[in-house]
Amino acid sequence: MVGGGQLARMTAAAATRLGVSLSVLDPDPDCPASSSALVIVADPLDLDALVEFGRSVDVVTFDHEGVPVELVETLGTRGVAVAPGPAACRLAFDKAVARTALAGLGLPVPPFEIVPDAAGIEAFGRLNGWPVVAKAARGGYDGRGVMFVEPGGEDDAVSQLGPTIVVEQRVDFDQELAVMVARRASGDIVTYPPVSTVQRDGMCAEVTCPAAVPTHVAQSAERLARQLAEAAGLVGVMAIELFVVGDSLLVNEMAVRPHNTAHHTIEACVTSQFEQHVRAILDLPLGSTALRTPAAAMHNVVGSTDDHDPTNQLAEALEVAGAHVHLYGKRPRPGRKLGHVTALADSVDEARAIARAAAHQLNQPNATTGERR
Repeated sequence: MVGGGQLARMTAAAATRLGVSLSVLDPDPDCPASSSALVIVADPLDLDALVEFGRSVDVVTFDHEGVPVELVETLGTRGVAVAPGPAACRLAFDKAVARTALAGLGLPVPPFEIVPDAAGIEAFGRLNGWPVVAKAARGGYDGRGVMFVEPGGEDDAVSQLGPTIVVEQRVDFDQELAVMVARRASGDIVTYPPVSTVQRDGMCAEVTCPAAVPTHVAQSAERLARQLAEAAGLVGVMAIELFVVGDSLLVNEMAVRPHNTAHHTIEACVTSQFEQHVRAILDLPLGSTALRTPAAAMHNVVGSTDDHDPTNQLAEALEVAGAHVHLYGKRPRPGRKLGHVTALADSVDEARAIARAAAHQLNQPNATTGERR
């Protein structure tokens, strides 16, 4: 796996249970995955290092979108097996490619244009109304690389997001959903029950399952996910984030890797997203995505200061009955995901209350004790 963050850490744990060894390529020898995976220390932007890494393993996959699509495609030409595959990576790693492809497939997306300059943003805003949403075509995540632009802010957007910008109409949505889909090379596909998500500052803050939508909307989300997985030739898991507008859905973002919106599956589903990803990329039979519980909730633990160490509050969080705490072993800094809490219960409200209570303890700023990664 290229990238040794928390997704690699949790994937390694799932792989180990299947008797599969996970190696990660990361520039930091003490990355979060180092506790459970072999770390190959190298720059993921170094093609030679990528090829050498790829030839030492059965298949290469990713825990982030930081590798340029061109390098992913080159790996394939050098005889390296890559999953989810170059075509799916291009969709997920490049928002300009994704929007164009989705529209070409007839899938629902907000009105958009791909523009190179401030004039393009200004013209789109005049036609579609202000503010507009401007996104860097590559590299954005957790609210980074995304801006709401008002008239007069076009130059600032170009300086921060250029050279290629996807500008979209701002959507007045009712709520946000996410759905996870998995596909193996032989073509088998499974979807997970859709979840309701809450975003704060462009970052996922909370997930609840089942999603608070009518059954036919949830079914539409799963059908859309299957259609997109097949069209992309996906191998692995893919998360699709959606806007709900009435009974309609619009595709917002997607990621061809394990995703924050499906962390609850570790406890809540028969097969976690992490185990499913391992199964899919090795072309093993896919596991059941059924819920083990009537309801589940996940709440993120996010750094507030440079000395915010959630492990100092671990005892208090574990006093919350029913809370499943996951900490990532990451160096704290403001706005950085440091962990998450999942809770299972008979109702969404009960699960949410448990997860929030434990996460509240872990989210308290405190003085660091000891060295943290």
